[in-house]
Amino acid sequence: MTTQIAHLADLAGRVGEVLGVSDWITVDQARIDRFAEATGDHQWIHVDPVRAATGPFGVTVAHGFLTLSLLPWFFDHGFVVNDTRMGLNYGLNKVRFPAPVPVDSRLRAQFKLLAYEPIDGGAQLLVEATIEREGASKPVCVAESLTRRFV
Repeated sequence: MTTQIAHLADLAGRVGEVLGVSDWITVDQARIDRFAEATGDHQWIHVDPVRAATGPFGVTVAHGFLTLSLLPWFFDHGFVVNDTRMGLNYGLNKVRFPAPVPVDSRLRAQFKLLAYEPIDGGAQLLVEATIEREGASKPVCVAESLTRRFV
């Protein structure tokens, strides 16, 4: 269930806290194939199930950048700031992919607020997004995301 936060300004006092956890999403082969088509990354470990069966993971795995590209979906399903009219992706400070995402994995993200900085018309948020795979002990992606939200 998406966490509802009434006002952007309320986040100023929540630095260091978890803001929310997203719903689960399944990364199936069709999604992997569409990402490969969109990016031109047709590495066999992502798109060739027969060859991947003999590879290091025994199945195809999602592109790391596919996992990262799901951040907007995870944000939308993790927490909502009700009084913001728009948000912008401002960049990333650090991204790591500690573990693979085998085909048909279920993923979700947890969001921890690392910094809150007032800006003209809103605030800049530094949020640590930790993307986990159901049943796995290590996260599949940890990213520090900078967003700007406007009221």
